Amino acid sequence: MASLAAAEEAAVADDEVLHRGKGIKIGPITFPPWRSPISQVILTGFVCFLCPGMFNALNGIGGGGQLDSSVNSKANTALYTTFAVFGFTAGTFLNYFGAKATLAVGGIGYSVYSASYLCYNHTKNQGFVTFSGALLGVCAAFLWCAQGTVMMSYPTESEKGRYIGLFWGIFNLGAVIGSCIPIGDNWNSTKNKPVNDGTYIGFLVLMIAGGVLAWFLVPPQKIIRKDGTRVQCLRHPSMISEFKGLYETLFSDPYIILLFPFFWASNWFYTYQQNAYNLYMFNTRSRSFTGLWYWLAQIISALLFGWFLDLKKLTRRHRAIAGWGILFIVVNVVWGGGLKPDHGISRPPNADAAEGWYRGMDIYDKDFTWYCLLYVCYGLLDAAWQTYAYWLMGALSNDPRKLAYFAGFYKGIQSAGAAVVWGLDSGRTSYRVLFGTSWGLCVAGMLFAIPVIWMRVHNTEVTQEDFAHVEKETDFTHPEKTDAIAAPVNTKVAAS
Repeated sequence: MASLAAAEEAAVADDEVLHRGKGIKIGPITFPPWRSPISQVILTGFVCFLCPGMFNALNGIGGGGQLDSSVNSKANTALYTTFAVFGFTAGTFLNYFGAKATLAVGGIGYSVYSASYLCYNHTKNQGFVTFSGALLGVCAAFLWCAQGTVMMSYPTESEKGRYIGLFWGIFNLGAVIGSCIPIGDNWNSTKNKPVNDGTYIGFLVLMIAGGVLAWFLVPPQKIIRKDGTRVQCLRHPSMISEFKGLYETLFSDPYIILLFPFFWASNWFYTYQQNAYNLYMFNTRSRSFTGLWYWLAQIISALLFGWFLDLKKLTRRHRAIAGWGILFIVVNVVWGGGLKPDHGISRPPNADAAEGWYRGMDIYDKDFTWYCLLYVCYGLLDAAWQTYAYWLMGALSNDPRKLAYFAGFYKGIQSAGAAVVWGLDSGRTSYRVLFGTSWGLCVAGMLFAIPVIWMRVHNTEVTQEDFAHVEKETDFTHPEKTDAIAAPVNTKVAAS
């Protein structure tokens, strides 16, 4: 009988591992269970570390590493145009194929994008670079939809801010480390010229690795959070029902429309920061150097702002309002600080004149520190903006399908705005216009968000259905087994 009881206890323990996972202890360090929300958010962070993180490092050096910024602008116009279209339907793809496959698709587009610049260094094939941008737009729409769903639905309500900050930190660490590639490859280049082949090859290898890593993501139905709530399983209805659901989201949650200006502004300012300010002010090696600090600032900003948005001394509603106030101040201080430098830069008359037209400041020049510091502040602003956007959407619902639609709207509208502004850049719009619209759209987006924050952010969105429950099995031989499995979860429900 003792051996039978021991066997039953072992079976129960196995089922506990199946549902909750078991941490791994290596020396004094205990790693969280693989099937825990934090492990999956970290995994998603490293996928984005290797794919969009490297993409950011590549674009962060200005012009995609090329002196003729129109090559990069045309590719990014194509990228964000397709992203805008597929961003609205990416939630449908995710609901059918799951987050794992949706996340993995992204690695394909990112690697082709990097390869196209490597090809351009030798063939000057603008068409291939533009095509790679269009392909990346499709792939990235799927990747970011999956990322947003995992990040907003896997954590508990009290952890969302920290997890968003953790993800954003890991993701931008990719851009930080990725920036070391062009720094190392181009350190001896004190002139303005395109980056060398080694830079693009390094990005290509890492982006391929990111697509492979995505296949290790655990589906939501296999995860139970530490507070006993479960991640709701995604259903797979017909394609027509999915398109209908996307459409009906606008009517069931019409307040999301007020966030569209906030979404539109969220990628608009990259064009000015990277292809105007950074490209004009610095030479090849100093652009790579400022890019490193730009992305490092994003890590710090995301972690600090994410920590604040989970501060338990304040209610969630108060955090939403205070977070808006902090972000509004940062927006106006940073863009206000960039007003004077903007008056000193202008676009070259043509691509051939770019090398002699740009200021090309080197890291040892007298005023480099202050101009670099402004670029760092642009990075702080960007991370705070993205962190607040995801936290705010996560505060509006706990339903993964709805969050998938929110994430799809966010990335789709964000990309539509980016397609427009990259198009303006490829059309040689003045830097002054890019600066003014970047500042103005940030302010407008925040003002339109006020009604949503004031009326729709509550102190909780948890319902009774969010709590995990384990179905009792029809096992009459060992009825005590099912009770033992259900007991720990039921205790959580009772305690709530």
